[in-house]
Amino acid sequence: MQIGFSVLDHTRFSEMLRYDLLTLKINSLRLESTMRVKITIMKPFFTLLFTSIISLTNCLAQKQEAVQGPMLAWEISTHDFGDIVQGEKVEYTYRFTNSGNEALIITNVTTQCGCTTPKGWPRDPVPPGGKGEIIAAFNSAGKFGKQHKVVTIVSNAVNSEGAQLILKVNVLEKKSPD
Repeated sequence: MQIGFSVLDHTRFSEMLRYDLLTLKINSLRLESTMRVKITIMKPFFTLLFTSIISLTNCLAQKQEAVQGPMLAWEISTHDFGDIVQGEKVEYTYRFTNSGNEALIITNVTTQCGCTTPKGWPRDPVPPGGKGEIIAAFNSAGKFGKQHKVVTIVSNAVNSEGAQLILKVNVLEKKSPD
């Protein structure tokens, strides 16, 4: 028995082989194109995911660092008395919470001038979560117009933004009786 190929069989076989190779090449290009599209779509997603994870990690690290020590958290740190008549004395009670994780110790409360005086503040340490108050008084004798006074708290608080209180007032001229 003799097995042989004719020229026609050989041509058909070559064409079929070429067709199969062409089909493989086309499918390969389609697959490569699909992969390129998937990579193009997924690349921004993974970049965003990676950036979000890094940001979240940084935020958590900052929060943990931020609460190390005592912190002054004021209910209101600025009070505006509005208009008062020259010679009047006014006062306001500023309330705070120690929002840190260590005891808060206030060692001094200072003012810009003699017209503003601190009347009291806690002398004992304020525990974490504890509350306290500072009373500030303003004497308008000899003052006129808009006044902006700063009361500075000297303490072991780690947040510098909690170290100042503001008093605002507009002193009107005292009218003399006619």
